[in-house]
Amino acid sequence: MTDSALETVLRRDRWVVSGAIGIIVALAWSYVLWLANDMEMGGMDMTGFRMIPAGIGIMMPASEPWRVIEFAYVFVMWAVMMVGMMAPSAAPMILMYARVGRRGKAQGKPFAATGWFAAGYLLAWSGFSLAATLLQWVIERAALLDSRMVMVSNLLGAIVLIAAGIYQWTPLKEVCLAQCQSPFTFLMRHGGFRDSPRGCVLLGFRHGGYCVGCCWALMALLFVGGVMNVLWIALLALLVLLEKLIPVGRWIARAAGLACVAAGAWLLLVLPQ
Repeated sequence: MTDSALETVLRRDRWVVSGAIGIIVALAWSYVLWLANDMEMGGMDMTGFRMIPAGIGIMMPASEPWRVIEFAYVFVMWAVMMVGMMAPSAAPMILMYARVGRRGKAQGKPFAATGWFAAGYLLAWSGFSLAATLLQWVIERAALLDSRMVMVSNLLGAIVLIAAGIYQWTPLKEVCLAQCQSPFTFLMRHGGFRDSPRGCVLLGFRHGGYCVGCCWALMALLFVGGVMNVLWIALLALLVLLEKLIPVGRWIARAAGLACVAAGAWLLLVLPQ
């Protein structure tokens, strides 16, 4: 294949992969909006009840224990929400993998399909979603979460804010963010591209693990602002995107950390506990 023909194919692949990511993100956000609208229930008084994020108006008495189907719905909510929030910031890595994979195929050294890498990345966030679901169950059983999935304790909210703010300044955050900001460096540091689906999934999972390490504290803030607060979800997703994709992302992360600590201190000092 000539260089010009290869470049044409690479541009086409870039559009195909970008379009696929865009469609997946749009579907994820559509699902989140559908759930958020269902959680509102037209402003009904939800005292004594909790909403199950199923999109079909299912309510349960707040005192009732979770059932398996409710756990499944909450897990799906978290998993889809993570796709909508994290896929845009992972797009540069996925696009680079697709580009190099196409070049390798043209040169007779085919790598595993890009979809395997993306699957591994999303698998890591699925693991986080499972942990978030378990945490939500614990908080709700302690009667610390209202019907709209907002933390009702200002003290606990302040602790989460301050802890997330401090984490933004830790060496672990720095290491994980650096891995997310430099896709090619990450690949070279971890053995380069893979020619088998299994190896490709594991590579994507490792990259997803670094992203979880980078962003888990920010995702915990969903319990403070509201797990189904669409504006809050969008603001956190934008913060993640800015941290990872622009040159001063590290300083944005630290500035966000200071803002979280300040907000937590304000909750402790000003609002009743």
